[in-house]
Amino acid sequence: MQSFTAPISTDNIKNLRSGDQFFINGTIYTARDAAHKKLIELMQKGQKLPFDLQGSIIYYCGPSPASPQHVIGACGPTTSGRMDIYTPQILEKGVKILIGKGGRSSEVKAALQKHQAIYCAATGGAGALLSKCVTDAQLVAFAELGTEAIQKLTVKDFPVTVINDIVGNDLYKDAIQNFSRTS
Repeated sequence: MQSFTAPISTDNIKNLRSGDQFFINGTIYTARDAAHKKLIELMQKGQKLPFDLQGSIIYYCGPSPASPQHVIGACGPTTSGRMDIYTPQILEKGVKILIGKGGRSSEVKAALQKHQAIYCAATGGAGALLSKCVTDAQLVAFAELGTEAIQKLTVKDFPVTVINDIVGNDLYKDAIQNFSRTS
């Protein structure tokens, strides 16, 4: 299986299609809806962002606190639709991979195509297993948000599946259509 390390370029992901699976190594940033709202507010005020969005990977996750023997607690994906109102602006700043669970709005799918980015799913319900892929976790911004603060995660062989690719394919939509044909 392929693996990619951030920062990500369009060349890295241009041949990936919905349904493809790959590993991520290197840096990903956690950010849920509260953190996205704060990022958008900073952008609107023309202020410096806490990390460079260009070529970055954002994981919709609010990790649970780490036990003493671990780098991080469970870190499963959260429902991506809550970030849809912020996503087009985030993609405009160069984010290349978004990771979460669940479908995306038509506006987000159009923005993914426009900005040549992809949306991937991490396996929901497997947060404890996914935490084993995290080798380091550092608070980056918005500590007041608790588990929803932005964290910089260093990951090794973090598995994802492409849901929405840069040419407009949608794994969820295709799966529903295929299922309907066989029923």
